Order: sequence, then C-alpha cells, then structure tokens
Amino acid sequence: MPHDTSLIGTIVAGLGVAFLMGALAHRLKISPIAGYLLAGILVGPFTPGFVADTGLALQLAEIGVILLMFGVGLHFSLKDLMSVRRIAVPGAIAQIAVATALGMMLGLWLGWSIEGSAVFGLALSVASTVVLLRALQARDMVETEKGRIAVGWLIVEDLVMVLALVLLPAMFGDRGDEGAGAGLLQSAGIVLVKIVGFVAFMFVIARRVLPWVLHWVAHSGSRELFRLAVLAIALGVAFGAAVIFDVSFALGAFFAGMILGETQLSRRAAEETLPLRDAFAVLFFVSVGMLFDPKVLIEQPGPVLATVAIILFGKSLAAYALVRAFGHGSGTALTVSVSLAQIGEFSFILAGLGVGLKVLPETGRDLILAGSMLSILCNPILFTLVMKQVRKTPVEDAPAEEEELPAPCNAGVVLIGYGRVGSHIGSLICGRGEGLTVIEDEKDMAAAARAAGATVIVGDATKESILRQAGLDTASTLLIAIPEGVEAGAIVRRARAINPKLVIVARAHSDEEVDDLVRRGADHVVMAERETASRMAERAMLTLA
Repeated sequence: MPHDTSLIGTIVAGLGVAFLMGALAHRLKISPIAGYLLAGILVGPFTPGFVADTGLALQLAEIGVILLMFGVGLHFSLKDLMSVRRIAVPGAIAQIAVATALGMMLGLWLGWSIEGSAVFGLALSVASTVVLLRALQARDMVETEKGRIAVGWLIVEDLVMVLALVLLPAMFGDRGDEGAGAGLLQSAGIVLVKIVGFVAFMFVIARRVLPWVLHWVAHSGSRELFRLAVLAIALGVAFGAAVIFDVSFALGAFFAGMILGETQLSRRAAEETLPLRDAFAVLFFVSVGMLFDPKVLIEQPGPVLATVAIILFGKSLAAYALVRAFGHGSGTALTVSVSLAQIGEFSFILAGLGVGLKVLPETGRDLILAGSMLSILCNPILFTLVMKQVRKTPVEDAPAEEEELPAPCNAGVVLIGYGRVGSHIGSLICGRGEGLTVIEDEKDMAAAARAAGATVIVGDATKESILRQAGLDTASTLLIAIPEGVEAGAIVRRARAINPKLVIVARAHSDEEVDDLVRRGADHVVMAERETASRMAERAMLTLA
C-alpha cells in the first residue's frame, strides 16, 4: 500500500537526528541548541544523505513558535506588559533603527541598492522568539524584571515586523504606479486598524469567551478534552489572528495565553502543552539548520563575519545603551542586550519577501541565514558569560524596582511544590507556627504559600543555586511534594550533595519511582496508592472487628 511519507519522514528525521545530536551536545557539556542546529544541517538539502522537506519543517517550526508564545502568555499578565511599556516601546523602536542602519551600511558597502540594504538591515534587527524565550526559561527569568523587559521588547519588535511585512509589498510591489505613495499610506492605515481591532477583540470578546470555554471543558472531567481545548484555543487564535487581522501567529498565541493566564486553570493549561512545546521548539532549530548552506562560510567569509558582528555586537551595544539610558542597572541592560543578540523566524520571512519582490539580492538572504545560524549557535555561550558577569554586578547598581533574590533562608523545613499536596503540608506546618520555606515556580502557588505564612523562593528546584537560596545546607528536613518523579530524583541527588545530614521525604506514584528516589538518597518515600490502600484496609478491619 503506497504512503505519502514526506510529513512523517520530516518529523522522524528531525526529531531522531536532533535527539542524537542533542545527546552528544549534552555529553560535551555545550548547549543542546548546537546539536539541534547540526541535526538540521545533516538532514538538510546541502549535505549528502536523507533530505527532509524544508517547507514542511518550517511549518512545523511555526507551530512550535505558536505554542511557545502561548506558554509565555500564560505566565505574562497584562499588568506585566504595561509595566515595561515605557522602556520596551521606545527602546525596541530605537534598537531596530540602529540595527537597520548598520545593516544598510553593510549592504551599501557590498554594492546593493538602498532598498535592498534597508530590507537586509531590518531583517537583522529582530530577535528570534524561540531563542530568546528558551534562554530566559532555562534560567527562570521570564517572570523577573529583566525577563519582562526582554519579552515586552520582543512583542514590540513583532508588531513592527508585522507592519513591515504588509508595507513592503505596497512599497515595492508595483514601482511604476504613480499612486504608490497614497497606496502606502492606505496600507499603513489598514494595518494599524487591524492591529487595534485585534487587540480590542481579544480584550473585549475573547477575554469573556475563552475562559468560559476552558472552565466548561474542565468541569466535564475529561483530561483529553481539556488538552484538546487548550491546543484548539492556542492554534485557533493564532491562525485567526494571522488570517483575519494580519498579525503574526506568535502575537496571536501570546495574547491567547495572556487571556487564559488570568484564570485559575493557567497552570494546568501550561502543563498540558509543555511536551508539544518542547518537541516543536526542537523542530524550529532543526528547520534553521536545514536552511543553512555551509558553503557561504567559504565563499563569503568577510560579509558573513560582518553580518554576525552586527547581530551579536551592534544590536547588543545599542540595546545596552538604551536600557541604561532609561535608568536601569547594568545587570538588566546586559541581560536584555544578550537576549536580543540573535535573529530567527521573522528574519527568514523578511528575507524571502525581499528576494521575491526583487529588492534584496539572493546573496543577502544567504548572509541572513548564515547570520541566524551562527548567532543562534553563539547566543547560549554569550548568555552564560553575561550571566556570570551579572552575578558579579554590585547590588547598588540595580534600580529600586529591580527584583533581587532574598538572603538565604534559615527555616528548618524546606518544602518543594505548593500544589494540592504541598498546600496541605504547608497549612499544617504553618498552622503550628513552625518556620517553613517553600520553593515554587508558579506565581499563583507562590502567592498562596506567602499568604499561609511561609517564606517563598520562586524558581526551579532542580537547580543547585535555588536549593542553596532556600537554606538547604542548614535545614533539617526537605519535603518534596511535586508529582514529577524524574525532577524529584534530580532534586534528591543535589540536596543530598548539599547537606548529607538532611532528612529527605518525597512522594512517588510507582514502585520504580520509589526505588529510584531511595537509590538517589531519599530517607522516606510516600506512595499515594500504598497509603490509600493501607488506610482503606485499616478502616475495613475496624468494621469487621
């Protein structure tokens, strides 16, 4: 029986080779992103062997961008967005102007037209959604002041690129038309009306309808239907935003997530989409690698180096200066600038449109792809170096509103996770007047823990720095209430290394998890099914007696 296997082959090759290269990168202690990019080169059209469908890979990668931005929206409130508007709006616009000017100078030096050079510079000015968010999420920085500024900056860049994608065809699509100027103004007006219409629709209509739909599905009791509803909302709103309002998929998904983030079901919605977000984000990096032709490094080394320099240093220096000019500390300025030191999906779209309109030469597209590949490869390394420098930044250098980590806690009991199980544990301990430190990575759960009287550390408990911040080296007891067995095992191993005398109590859902946690150093493991069975058997024996 014949089968059309292009889609299946692309997914299998992309994820399979990405797994192998990502595992190799992890083994070599470098960013897995490098492995995913290399996987894209291996399955791309410019290397021998199997060649995946580039067009399908790019569409799959777009799904990853949608789901990732939806997830960010779930944790990013309207209040957070408005709190950074004074720096994100003027800062992003000024940084785009600087980067575009630098790209124009390089294009003119290469002998291109002013129009082509402008398109080239514009493509170098916008950062990749996936790369920026991956870097922030890996360091638990999305909900910090630095992270909010970077994400707000990204949203403004997306809006500017949406405007550019609509105006470029109006400007260069029919150059012989004498009414081109009037057509350009008309197109700009239509775009602005559509953007305003989209925002109004999301906050007037969708803000009422989407939460109601999700709550109705949640009360149906079907986990499968809830997961389907979340995906339908994320993808449906993103697609509708692009088709009806001509805004980007990413922007539509972000607003959908931000609307649902105001509901009590936001945590569950984030958990349901996490596996797909990770898988499709990997396909994004694979798709970038597939577009890269290594020959450009040999044929045009000078222009490639100049392009990468603009992306890594030109944009970064401009962003750093702008953030400092708005009164923020060097730590915030360094974080925002290195977050933007790469280019991605919008750059590819602009390059393709420029070549299609015969404004940008094909050499410009090759340089943009090379710049994207190399900047994405270098960005994790730069981020690591900058974070080391940020940690050395004096506290007095930060602005008054900057969020700083509290001093290490001294509570005897540390609780990880404040969900259904953790909240009951916390209420019992705090109710007796005992000191308790809670590690939680969700804002609503962290707020509940604070309200109960606990000291709260917001962050990822699998990281040694967070465990030390919670005072684990002096604590007497660690209670691990999260349901994820793999993460719990990693926490137990790190906690035991920090404090060998610590009493560790964890929860598990299977015999395999119990064995793994004990092997890693847990003193006591509570399995819900066993405890429930024991209590029920005890009740039954009492009635029989």
